[in-house]
Amino acid sequence: MEWIYLSPHLDDVALSCGGLVWEQAQAGQRVCILTICAGDPSLGEFSALAKSLHARWNTGARAATQRRQEDLASCRLMGATARHLAIPDCIYRRGGEEDQPLYTAEESIFRRLHPAEGDLVRELVAILAASLPAEAQVVSPLALGDHVDHQLTRQGAENLGRRLWYYADYPYVLKNARQLERLEREGWEWQRFPLLARSVGVWQQAIAAHTSQISTFWSSLESMAADIRTYRQSEKGIRLWRSPAG
Repeated sequence: MEWIYLSPHLDDVALSCGGLVWEQAQAGQRVCILTICAGDPSLGEFSALAKSLHARWNTGARAATQRRQEDLASCRLMGATARHLAIPDCIYRRGGEEDQPLYTAEESIFRRLHPAEGDLVRELVAILAASLPAEAQVVSPLALGDHVDHQLTRQGAENLGRRLWYYADYPYVLKNARQLERLEREGWEWQRFPLLARSVGVWQQAIAAHTSQISTFWSSLESMAADIRTYRQSEKGIRLWRSPAG
């Protein structure tokens, strides 16, 4: 069996289901992590938002390059192959008549996709349709938390017209548990994958490999590791979701 996980950014699959990816690879299944927004920034001056994130990540202007390197290391730990699309992160995307940054404040990336990005969704659908084997099990983010790049990824996947698996976006799921409750009421199904203690350790290591991103959610690697243990215990593993058949 081949599993293809769609990751909006270069850390989302590691964050959300790194232990499961490792167990699938250990069981002899082929696993690929396809990151959607992994491209280099478009030309032009960085927005204030991008500059502030570069400072937080301690990467400077080479953030995209460093993050791809981190992802390769993380995927090796999980036993997965890595593929990176050339679409830039939303903090770099530009549009409109004056070709200005589309997302200029942190709150703007947790709203609907910018109206100028309709063509980008269609572009992504075409890329995915041409590159995803028909027999592969495709796993999309649920886009909990409404990050625009997570929305882009889910919309692109759902426009393929194939039945998908979905993962809960960690850590956004922690503040959006009611969305999962709504899915259950709507007839969505889920399958729980219990994890071995060793799998949790690899999960933590895979997240830690994304060195630049730890400060986005945690004050230290120790607090990250503790939160992952707690999350695994609360979920009794990792759940993947499926929409009602039809």
